[in-house]
Amino acid sequence: MIDSKEKIIEYFKSGIKNKKNFKIGIEHEKFLFDSKNNKRINYSKIKEMFSALLEFGWNPILEKGNIIGLNKGGKNITLEPGNQIELSGDKLNHIHEACAESHDYLFELKQVTKKLNISIVSAGFDPISKLDEIPNNPKLRYKLMTKDMPLGGKLSLDMMYRTCGTQLNIDYNSEEDFIKKFKIVNSIVPISIALFANSSIVEKKKSNYLSYRSKVWQNTSRGGLPKIFFEELNFEKYADFVMNFPILFIQDKKDYISGQKYIFNDFMDGKINEIGGRLPNENDLSTHLSTIFTENRLKKYIELRSMDTCGWDCLCAGPALYVGILYGNLDEVYDLISKWEKDKIINSYLEAPKKGFNTQLMGKDLLYWATTLLKLSKKGLERRDILNKSKKNETIFLNHLQKVIDNKTTNADHMIKKFSKNEDLNELYDK
Repeated sequence: MIDSKEKIIEYFKSGIKNKKNFKIGIEHEKFLFDSKNNKRINYSKIKEMFSALLEFGWNPILEKGNIIGLNKGGKNITLEPGNQIELSGDKLNHIHEACAESHDYLFELKQVTKKLNISIVSAGFDPISKLDEIPNNPKLRYKLMTKDMPLGGKLSLDMMYRTCGTQLNIDYNSEEDFIKKFKIVNSIVPISIALFANSSIVEKKKSNYLSYRSKVWQNTSRGGLPKIFFEELNFEKYADFVMNFPILFIQDKKDYISGQKYIFNDFMDGKINEIGGRLPNENDLSTHLSTIFTENRLKKYIELRSMDTCGWDCLCAGPALYVGILYGNLDEVYDLISKWEKDKIINSYLEAPKKGFNTQLMGKDLLYWATTLLKLSKKGLERRDILNKSKKNETIFLNHLQKVIDNKTTNADHMIKKFSKNEDLNELYDK
């Protein structure tokens, strides 16, 4: 039972790993459209697609008889609220492996989507559909979330139904290591937003944002970048944060119950009458941690969540950048960001979705900081020196970001340029 703060701290401590056992986990989402009518695919089409993917060795995940995902080995394909799909990758050793996993998945996905006339869009925000045009699915928690989420953030439904992101999960080898990594990843969120901006088109028009996805997440219930994240945030402080955070829902047997009136501390005190005052177990804690929608968060590993989804050419670039920084060059980057002021980072965070590289942070623009971080990451990946079969190290995955910085042009800028020429919807689809 999770009946004290110490138990939550223990939970975080149980995530501590030896440095040689550090893993990388990548998650990325995609929008799926019916090629015939440019509309997001409905649940019956999802069922066809999942059924076709079974031929590649995937196994169905069911909820009350409905297929809501697939798994194979240590990886899952999950169904998001508006029928976006997400690959949650296996825990892997380095970027070469993680990138190979993504390419295998792409190969399988392409075989199936081609056959079923489905087009893929790799963008941070749905560039075509209005919110009321997007179909849903029978996954139980989404019904409750659709009702409760808008009460705490006006763009929460846009977040659920119209955004796609790339996420990286990384390990820590001590509480001290966690503190450093968490401070770094929160401090560089504005740079991450600018560098990976890929959601400039909304409802077939220029949105006047480079990362409209980030704007939406800033106005999502339970989201954002809390000021406490810039302190030396140890396991105890994070446990306090978690205990005082509102509950989104509680899973009771096979049903979901709204947690709207409660914080997690109430659960720990046996105050939730709807479930007979039972105390939370580890699964309840894990559910609560995964419904805190901040830009970064802690489970038994750290989740980095501030990147727009991008196409296959740049999918491995974000994870490579962060791995170089956090696994290869932690101390040098920590020294750099330690001089930054919390209020200036938060201000930069709020401006980055619109201004991108032109956003100011500590008297320099984000292009300057992105260039600096890319160099430090490269140094970190060279230090790791993990080679593929062609004897190349992980720095090859930074080439996309080097191009972005050299040309001062992000995926969002490319999308504006391509689409604005003739407003052809086909320009928005993955080739």
